[in-house]
Amino acid sequence: MRLPFATVIFFIVCGNAVAEEINYPRAQYNYQMFCQGCHAPQGLGSPSVPRMKDHVGNFLRTANGREYLVRVPGSATSSLADDQLAEVLNWMMLEIAGDSVRPGFEHYTATEVGRLRQHPLNEVEQYRVQLLIEIAALETGD
Repeated sequence: MRLPFATVIFFIVCGNAVAEEINYPRAQYNYQMFCQGCHAPQGLGSPSVPRMKDHVGNFLRTANGREYLVRVPGSATSSLADDQLAEVLNWMMLEIAGDSVRPGFEHYTATEVGRLRQHPLNEVEQYRVQLLIEIAALETGD
């Protein structure tokens, strides 16, 4: 009985430590300043901008999807520093993604963001369509 209880405590403590690394007020402010103009305050998007609310976490299911969220022009060319962009992306997974993000997702790091944003996407819409097909295939097992 001690081992399972200790294991649970370990994951609670580690989960809280990771969550504490996100400066929530700063991340929310940066989302408001750099993202919500297109994606809307709650991540609902618009007719020409994809909805993120309860959906964006699905992109973490594939390596290409994970990279996509950093490489889209709004992220890749943002004036945010790498650590702040990573923080906003992680905040979005906790506050906007809803059930689309799986528990225990791997948080973005400044190093990862710095590496990926050096290669911004030029053709975003077609690439996104291909990613959604890839993600849907995971759901159906194809």
